[in-house]
Amino acid sequence: MKGRLLIAYAFFSIFFCLKSYGQQDTSMLITAEFKDASIGEFIRVLEKQANIHFYLDAAQFDSVRINIVAKALPLTKTMDQAFANTDIHYALDGQGHVFITKGRKLSLIQPEDFIIGGKKEKDKPGNAAAIAALEPEDMGPRQVASLENKLYIVGDKSAVTNQALVTIAGYVNDAKTGEPIAGASVYIENPRIGVTTDQYGYYSLALPKGRHSLNIQSLGMKDTRRQIMLYSDGKMNIDLQGTVMSLKGVVIAAQKRSNVKSTQMGLQKIDIKTMKQIPVVFGEADVLRAVTTLPGVKTVGEASTGLNVRGGSADQNLILFNDGTIYNPSHFFGMFSAFNPEVIKDVELYKSSIPARYGGRLSSVLAINSREGNKKEIAGSAGIGLLTSRLNIEGPLVKDKSSFILGGRSTYSNWLLNLLPDEYKESKASFYDVNLNVAHEFNKKNTLYVSGYLSNDRFNLNSDTVYGYGNKNISLKLKHIFNNKINTIVTVGYDRYDYNISSEKLPESASKLAFDINQTYFKAHVNYYLNNAHTLDFGINSLYYKLHPGANKPVGKSSLLIPDEIPAEQALESALYLNDHYNVTNSLALDAGIRYALYNYLGPQEVNTYAPGLPRTEDNMQGTVSYSNGENIKTYHAPEFRLSMRYAFNDSFSIKLGYNSQQQFIHSLSNTTAMAPTDIWKLSDANIKPQRGDQVSFGIYKNFKSNTIETSVEVYYKRMEDYLDYKSGAKLVMNHHIETEVLGTKGKAYGVELLARKSAGKLNGWVSYTWSRVFLKMDDPIAGEMINKGNWYPSNYDKPHDITVVGNYRFSHRFSISMNVSYSTGRPITLPVGVYYYGGSYRTLYADRNAYRIPDYFRSDFSMNIEGNHKIHQKTHNSWTIGVYNITGRKNPYSVYYVSEGGTINGYKLSIFGNPIPYINFNIRF
Repeated sequence: MKGRLLIAYAFFSIFFCLKSYGQQDTSMLITAEFKDASIGEFIRVLEKQANIHFYLDAAQFDSVRINIVAKALPLTKTMDQAFANTDIHYALDGQGHVFITKGRKLSLIQPEDFIIGGKKEKDKPGNAAAIAALEPEDMGPRQVASLENKLYIVGDKSAVTNQALVTIAGYVNDAKTGEPIAGASVYIENPRIGVTTDQYGYYSLALPKGRHSLNIQSLGMKDTRRQIMLYSDGKMNIDLQGTVMSLKGVVIAAQKRSNVKSTQMGLQKIDIKTMKQIPVVFGEADVLRAVTTLPGVKTVGEASTGLNVRGGSADQNLILFNDGTIYNPSHFFGMFSAFNPEVIKDVELYKSSIPARYGGRLSSVLAINSREGNKKEIAGSAGIGLLTSRLNIEGPLVKDKSSFILGGRSTYSNWLLNLLPDEYKESKASFYDVNLNVAHEFNKKNTLYVSGYLSNDRFNLNSDTVYGYGNKNISLKLKHIFNNKINTIVTVGYDRYDYNISSEKLPESASKLAFDINQTYFKAHVNYYLNNAHTLDFGINSLYYKLHPGANKPVGKSSLLIPDEIPAEQALESALYLNDHYNVTNSLALDAGIRYALYNYLGPQEVNTYAPGLPRTEDNMQGTVSYSNGENIKTYHAPEFRLSMRYAFNDSFSIKLGYNSQQQFIHSLSNTTAMAPTDIWKLSDANIKPQRGDQVSFGIYKNFKSNTIETSVEVYYKRMEDYLDYKSGAKLVMNHHIETEVLGTKGKAYGVELLARKSAGKLNGWVSYTWSRVFLKMDDPIAGEMINKGNWYPSNYDKPHDITVVGNYRFSHRFSISMNVSYSTGRPITLPVGVYYYGGSYRTLYADRNAYRIPDYFRSDFSMNIEGNHKIHQKTHNSWTIGVYNITGRKNPYSVYYVSEGGTINGYKLSIFGNPIPYINFNIRF
């Protein structure tokens, strides 16, 4: 009975409200003459004379022209005349609001169709407001807003609060797959207040109470808005629809302005769609190849996956895959990256102004994030190429709440190796990798993410020596939302990298050399959205290292090899950090952070001691000191500072200034310039100090043609201390006193980076140019050997000029072509310059360290992308990628080496790809 009374009460309330408005309408008499008036001019007159307010999407009516004469006409008749013979419709809500749409009629929806503060408005008798909407939508407990013209009530209308600002928060998801959308812009126009969603698609926005039009934009998704009435803190999830860009290539304005508006310097983001447009060897989208097309990022040569970022060595880059550390990011001699492109969502490269939550490396952080999987339905993709095949399947475990994505790759490359010259015909190579990600939403506040990664490589080069290496990573993340302003992510994980070299052809010398690095980590990160001016990030990281630096053991009973093993190492690296993003004004913004790092080198260990004041050599070794298990041997600690500032003169022009300091407690020991699978990693200890560095940078950012062309110039200067270089002829493998072979050097790097990027139109792409130098210096006489007489000398990866052009031209939605052109200065090498006779034999006289260079590098690639039809209702979508790598067939030298032959020294040049490499890939999605 009570329920019927409430329904009757609501019905009569609405009836009398509408009746009252109808009576008011007769007194709202409009007198005006409109000649070729725009919709804006028309509604301004009506709002002034009738004391009402209009709601509409002005962009839909920019071509509408109104020609009527109104003489004391009621409001409704005025609008009837104005919109006669058009598809424009309107509705009045009885509270002085008029809603106008084009193409679809409006209906009056009672408030019980909306969720307010978790309770339906129909539970509160007496509220009789009618709200205009296209159609009613049951938001349900998840509160998903999917309609543009519906008014969504957020918060509790009866809540009593003195706050000027209240917070709306939630997730932005892909409506088709249910996956969260990272980097989406959520904002209101007046006043201009906005945020971008985090890695998990979460946003939190503080707004004045009242009516707002919330704009949501993301690259590759349809622009949309949500009409909200904000009463108190509340939550609203938003679904975005995907869109096929027109050939004019409309680009999201908020995305286009991000390079100007962001405080971050040296940050480059690439999504998987962009990666797939860049031609690469053998045609498979490659994360690391895409990154090397960006300014400030170089490699030492062909088929090298080690990155040199702003003068840093390959081991100075922290490569994270779903928060797990990847120590060797390559497959198949470095020709493929270790990341399956089908499971990757996006890539972020931090070259300067590195966020305080990251640490442990001097040069850069490369954060690779995978997708969560389709939460709506089972889907997948597959690809077949000349050397590799891949398969990916994804779908919901519980629809709209949990999802999985499983991907794998493998190779069948031996047929290619059989085509090599006779001396390599017996070579073999294989690899595989597997990814598994699971995301499960327990409730609105708690979501669990599980990520697993496994990779393995084995190869031999026409010998019985077999090389093998692999990565194993697993992590668990729990995201907890305390309220609209505070959320936290707690992560625990385990990473392992190992390699082995085995030879069993000769039983008497059969052996296996093995190395591995294991790390267990814990991370707790808190994001506190204090207000529109301040956003705080703070947390704690702890990382436990366990290394086995090398073990060479006999294989089989017949082996005569004497076993040898380097003692295991362990250490604990911890850090506390705090960062504040402060919007001082609309033009000025600051990011200030501090990270305090603490490193403990732990026993059990036998530490070598050396005579003080003398070079660290075997002859000057005095003895060893023993430490028990878990005993602290050496502690290093120091603060690291992060600061960046942005001043925006307008929406298309800004300048930025940044400074950051870093420490690195783990080092790669390698005799090769490029990253190799046999590289050994060494922890800082009592004899080897951690690397330290700092960098200052300045940038100018300017966009043109409605932000469709972005340009930037960044200048940087970097200093490094205790960077490890090696003595001539250093022995790095199975060395029980490695500190006698390494030298702590100083380093400096500086340069200018230019980027011009066009994101819209049939023709798009970017041009990047870098001029940079990096020098090292070893002038400590106590260290022993002096390099280059204590003067500055170029590092192995000093390449002053580097330019890359990436272009894509789309003829239609189904056919496009891509071109990639790269040029760089040849890297430095140390050459023999003479021969001298000493000790009864001829010896080679070498020039100063890295005094010469190999020839310059040039390469151009071409590909065609052919897609099937774009029909929505079909079971599969397929595409072809056909192209040529190194289309000019240039024999770029990877290295230059010299061999003594018949009493003379002859020089040779080694090229990895000396001919054009054609490729073809077939891709299918289902």
